[in-house]
Amino acid sequence: MKSGAAWLACAAPEEVDAFLGGLSDNALAGLPWLFEFWALPHQLPPAGDWKTWVIMGGRGAGKTRAGAEWVRMQVEGATPDAPGRASRVALVSETFDQARDVMVFGESGILACSPPDRRPVWEAGRRRLVWPNGATAQVYSGHEPEALRGPQFDAAWVDELAKWKKAEDSWDMLQFALRLGEHPQQVVTTTPRNVAVLKRILGNASTVTTHAPTDANRAYLAESFLSEVEARYAGTRLGRQELDGVLLDDVEGALWATRTIEHCRVDSAPKLSRIVVAVDPAVTGGAGSDECGIVVVGAVTEGPVTDWRAYVLEDASVRGGPLDWARAAIAAMERHGAERLVAEVNQGGDLVESVLRQVDPLVPFRALRAGRGKGLRAEPVAALYEQGRIHHLRGLGALEDQMCRMTLQGYDGKGSPDRLDALVWALHELMIEPAAHYRRPQVRTL
Repeated sequence: MKSGAAWLACAAPEEVDAFLGGLSDNALAGLPWLFEFWALPHQLPPAGDWKTWVIMGGRGAGKTRAGAEWVRMQVEGATPDAPGRASRVALVSETFDQARDVMVFGESGILACSPPDRRPVWEAGRRRLVWPNGATAQVYSGHEPEALRGPQFDAAWVDELAKWKKAEDSWDMLQFALRLGEHPQQVVTTTPRNVAVLKRILGNASTVTTHAPTDANRAYLAESFLSEVEARYAGTRLGRQELDGVLLDDVEGALWATRTIEHCRVDSAPKLSRIVVAVDPAVTGGAGSDECGIVVVGAVTEGPVTDWRAYVLEDASVRGGPLDWARAAIAAMERHGAERLVAEVNQGGDLVESVLRQVDPLVPFRALRAGRGKGLRAEPVAALYEQGRIHHLRGLGALEDQMCRMTLQGYDGKGSPDRLDALVWALHELMIEPAAHYRRPQVRTL
């Protein structure tokens, strides 16, 4: 269903006038409070017999408003005094203050969303809301899971679960308390983070999800806010989490962590000594084939080896046949003025060089062969990151996702980490192999 707000925004003025003129006085007065008319698709409850509805989204995506309106939907009846589906609701946030200031009194909180004749009363001493029909909503802190031992509820709204310090314990206690009524339900509104409790909830068969990036709610956000955060975080791994609302997996034992990658972020690269394009080719093409990893990396290799720095400039990976990735790799070389193209030839053999030379017969090419597993090849590269010697420009989110799933035992993800493999080859070519020769000088012979 298309939202009424979207229709009003694109309808002709005469259509809007005709629509509003056809409403009764009561209907016109109630229209601002009819959330189903104004809501975005991700703010409306999914159909089905679910137990938990998780609303994941970026900052400002409208999660809080969706949670508050869902509580209204549960407790309100046909009239202000009529009972609703639920009568005892738990409101749980990380702290009491956050629950009160955001879920109750916030600009998108329950009080702000409630029409005057159905607005509940806040009882500060008892930390609860009371509706005209007698329904109540009690506020709890995620820091005090034992407080949820004893009460019982028929509905619950949980806010920003992914950042609670005692999330596992508090969530478990809430599940035992959610036992009233025929079918108690709960809503979780959160920006996704890689925490065990959230992944466990998402894995339940009784859980449904809706998702939206920050941009989906841009009509209700300050333009200066959007332009600032998009300029600063778009194309970063943190931006994928906080703006796109994507759940990022940091695998236990991974060679890279999100915090490591975010610390190496820069806005631009200095004058570079060398630039290479590394390719991890896909020898087959088609919808089911792996991507061809194509990564552009430059390095400053002046002075002692310990002063060398590398900059990951672009992830130009593509999916397609051999000629598709060959053209993409050559184009990346031209864009960045790269001196050399390096590629793994374990699978494709001479075919890799042959395909590249069909596109550019004079391409400066070096074939590389893997003699060790992916994890062992990646380990010295990860050490360079830990030393703060590798930097990332923006727009490398897909590559960074693969990095955070690589362990010494191999890749903990679907498919092959082609982007990461290309990155590893590039840094071996620019940093690791030259440094090894630098440290092992040989006598020059005639």
